[in-house]
Amino acid sequence: MSTSQPDASRQPEDRTTPDSLLHARTGTDVSPEDLVLASGKDITPQNLDWARRKLAEEGPAALDKILP
Repeated sequence: MSTSQPDASRQPEDRTTPDSLLHARTGTDVSPEDLVLASGKDITPQNLDWARRKLAEEGPAALDKILP
């Protein structure tokens, strides 16, 4: 007698989460601190300057590019 699960317990591939739902941003404003922390860096004056420049160039999409 087999103890394996029946095929009905397997999740079909069409239940995969769409890419548009995987982004972590909630629609709120993105701060330079958010961008620095999401990139894995420490909050320092230099990193904040980098984040300000990146946000000025790319807008909130800069965070989407860093996060999955």
